[in-house]
Amino acid sequence: MVLNYIWIGFFLISFLVAVVQLMMGNTQVFPAIMDSTFSNARTAFDISIGLTGTLSLWMGIMKIGEKGGLVNAISRLLSPVFTRLFPEIPAGHPAFGHIFMNLSANMLGLDNAATPLGLKAMEEMQKLNTRKERATNAMIMFLVLNTSGLTLVPVSILVYRAQMGAAQPTDVFIPILLATTVATMAAIIITGLCQRINLFNRAIVGLMLGLCLLVSGMVWLATKLSQQELGVWSTSAANILLFGIIILFIVAGIRKRVNVYDAFIEGAKGGFETAVRIIPYLVAILVAIGVFRACGAMDLLIHGISRAVEALGMNADWVAALPTALMKPLSGSGARGMMVDAMNTYGADSFVGRLSCLFQGATDTTFYILAVYFGSVGVRNTRHAVTCGLLTDLAGIVAAIVVAYLFFT
Repeated sequence: MVLNYIWIGFFLISFLVAVVQLMMGNTQVFPAIMDSTFSNARTAFDISIGLTGTLSLWMGIMKIGEKGGLVNAISRLLSPVFTRLFPEIPAGHPAFGHIFMNLSANMLGLDNAATPLGLKAMEEMQKLNTRKERATNAMIMFLVLNTSGLTLVPVSILVYRAQMGAAQPTDVFIPILLATTVATMAAIIITGLCQRINLFNRAIVGLMLGLCLLVSGMVWLATKLSQQELGVWSTSAANILLFGIIILFIVAGIRKRVNVYDAFIEGAKGGFETAVRIIPYLVAILVAIGVFRACGAMDLLIHGISRAVEALGMNADWVAALPTALMKPLSGSGARGMMVDAMNTYGADSFVGRLSCLFQGATDTTFYILAVYFGSVGVRNTRHAVTCGLLTDLAGIVAAIVVAYLFFT
């Protein structure tokens, strides 16, 4: 229901803003809006079809893992912790294995692998759902954790900074790590409170402490490596681990005397079906976002926030980087464009340029994730998923601003 109101709001606000723009003499606003609708509809289709190959690959690999018993083994191993965080899912259920694989891929910045793994996790959770069009608590917790965007290796951001001429492209590595960790902790706390989960349970406290230790270890490692070594290490480690998972699943299938080729084909067949199923949901959300941007509503929002901050007598330096933060929940590519534009306009090593990178790395594309993941299993009633996701985004944004002032002023 919340997503429905937000979607309607995008169009109504965009229409009102466009009418005002037309009255002020901007005769190109409505042509720009219509160009945006067609362009974003085509983009949504291209994204869905582009996912087909990746979906087929990873759904095939996961089917080998299921038949080889590796997914069940991971599920049993994680049950003591995950049954507290996802109490609706029975201990040892295969969904835990897929959830773990998805979150691991996200942490390594492997977006292409994370999406199909996440869709597989949603498929397993939907099997337990007695009300198929209504999101379960487990689904919502899983999606909010995804929207928190915990990434230990923000390779793409470091690459963009290098391309934009940053003196030390990796100087945002630790700040991003801190901001995204705060967002993930907030995701667990906010969603846990909504779902009345006992957050002081020993397993959940242990999980959060373990996350803090992992991040601390990454921070320590980053201080020991040079810029070039950090780039090589992060890229190599992520890809070696990813290929290692493929080999591990195949070996597990061979040990169980599984016909791994047939198992792969069986799983891969679902890739195309899933890609086609999410097209309407992606078209709906991307067209709404595109209209909101094309009519100038986003620019007006940024200008209004800047004036309000200045009126309160507060430092408004961070507001210039805000377009990246506001765009990130709506569109990954849009936020990327805003980040690059901020570095190009203000300089890669400026406060605004660095903060835009922190905004890009602190959270993930909330509405895109909700549209794709819920759309893949036909869930229409998202319950508190949007609210928790946006509050998590807000926590990440605030954390990014605080960290930026601590590190770069």
